[in-house]
Amino acid sequence: MSVAESRRIVLFRHAKADWPQVTDHERPLADRGRKDAAEAGRRLADTEIPFDLALCSTATRTRETWKLAVQEFAHRPKTVYEERVYEASPGELIAVLNETPDDARNIVLIGHNPGVQGLADILAGSAEGDARERMSRRGFPAAAFAVLSFTGPWKTLEPGATTLLDYWAPSE
Repeated sequence: MSVAESRRIVLFRHAKADWPQVTDHERPLADRGRKDAAEAGRRLADTEIPFDLALCSTATRTRETWKLAVQEFAHRPKTVYEERVYEASPGELIAVLNETPDDARNIVLIGHNPGVQGLADILAGSAEGDARERMSRRGFPAAAFAVLSFTGPWKTLEPGATTLLDYWAPSE
C-alpha cells in the first residue's frame, strides 16, 4: 500500500459511565452507556469504513464501549489496548497515532475527554458540510465520534493535517 493513500481516523469517546465506588480507571458503563455504545457501533458500521486497527484505552468504560460497538461490525479489526490513551492529552494521542504502522489504513481510537475532543479540534484543518458546526455545537458527549481523513504516513499526522468528514453524537 502506498503511504500517499487516504487514511481515516475515527475518534470515539467512550459511552456514558457509571459512578460506583471504584477507581476512575475501573468505572463501568451505565445502562444508557451500553445502549449508546451499541447505537454508535451501528452508526460506525454504516460508514462502511474498513477498519484495520482499533486503539483502545485500557479503562473499563472504553473497553466495554468498544466491545458493544464492534459487535455491530461485519469485520472486526485488530484491537490494541493502549495504556497511553487513558487520560491522554491531544499531543500524547498524536504521538500514539504517529507510531501506527503504515499498513493500517483506517483506525478507530476509543478514548476519553478532554483529549479526544481536543484532538478532533486540533487535527481538523478543514471540514466537509456542517460537520464542524455540529461538533462545535454539541461538543463531544459520551459515545460521540468524529471521522477524519488525511493523506500520508502516520508519522506525518500533525495539527491541521486532516479533514473532518463526519461527526455523530447520540440523540443528534
